[in-house]
Amino acid sequence: MVGVLLLIWMLTFLRATPSDAADKFESIKTLVGPNDALLVADPEGRPIIKKNENKKLIPASILKLLTSLIAFHYLGPNFRYTTEFYLDKQSNFKIKGFGDPLLISEIINEVSARLSDLIGDSIVLNDLVVDDSHFNQPLTIPGISSSAQPYDAPNGALCVNFNTVFFKRTKSGYVSAETQTPLLPYAENKIRARNLKKGRFVLSHLENENTIYAGKLFQYFLKQHGVQFSGTVTPGRVKKGEDRLIYQYVSKFSLAQIISKLLAHSNNFTTNQLFITSGIAALGPPGNLENGVAAALEYAAKVLQIKDMSIVEGSGISRQNKVTANHMFRVLDKFKPHHRLMRRQGREFYKTGTLYGISTRVGYIVAENGGLYRYVVMLNTPGKSTNAIMGKLVKVLE
Repeated sequence: MVGVLLLIWMLTFLRATPSDAADKFESIKTLVGPNDALLVADPEGRPIIKKNENKKLIPASILKLLTSLIAFHYLGPNFRYTTEFYLDKQSNFKIKGFGDPLLISEIINEVSARLSDLIGDSIVLNDLVVDDSHFNQPLTIPGISSSAQPYDAPNGALCVNFNTVFFKRTKSGYVSAETQTPLLPYAENKIRARNLKKGRFVLSHLENENTIYAGKLFQYFLKQHGVQFSGTVTPGRVKKGEDRLIYQYVSKFSLAQIISKLLAHSNNFTTNQLFITSGIAALGPPGNLENGVAAALEYAAKVLQIKDMSIVEGSGISRQNKVTANHMFRVLDKFKPHHRLMRRQGREFYKTGTLYGISTRVGYIVAENGGLYRYVVMLNTPGKSTNAIMGKLVKVLE
């Protein structure tokens, strides 16, 4: 019945303005150069406008839709990250991370309150040991630089606040730029050593900087809730069978919620945490980029029927990623049940991608009958924006 109504609508539309519609489609195609691509399909999946749809181009952040599908496939819709907490025979407190990208200060505070109840105030703990062995290190993401920008934050099995510290400078000195997070002396010393002024300071893997900071932030909140320590924060390993598991935190965020957040903020760190975790689910621990890539290519080949996709990481930050508009159309087809996790603007659900000289956009436009048009716009011509194409496309599909 839906197909019949759609056909009637299309015939009415074409009878009413046949040359006008054709002219509008052609005018859109003129905006697509030799290093760009365009593919638009009706709610039944039939292409209504296309150009260079089989040309491999740099996708930028629209690749996050593929990584989201990969995570749904390998991890399952009910997946939730965990973090484990142990005590050993020497009264060392151990934290083992499994890649949770949303260990933020508010969560750490809540977990610390629970741990305080379990540990009690009758013992003094020795060292706080941080275990990030679930992911291999060093873990280098192609396209990630050593800048202080949040999009360049490194990945790891035990990270807090997206591996960043948000700070500002006042007349009295450095302070935290967010009320829920203290500016720890460990972080302040790093900031002073780099002579930074304000913004987000990115924690690196050098000398276990990011993992030690995670331990120190946990230690701060544990102390706030009455837990006592006599030792330091140090990297180490949990010894299964010897150390006693006292608590397993199960994330309050579902996989769908994580994906909705990463799509809304185009978070590279979160996306590659999912990418690496999917590799673990497919091929076993420890997590690494190679297994994430292998899992992605296997999914593309077996589920999407794509065998010529070039993927080196999951967020789209690398220019080595190369896909076609046809590839992304298949991603959109599979992502359709999840389209409401994307950002919305009027009738459009969308994801954008931007690198220097690259502008991309994919998504769905809601038809009058409730169906979804699918579109892929990939511009690899420097200086171009998807805005002109989208302005025309949304109007012609009214």
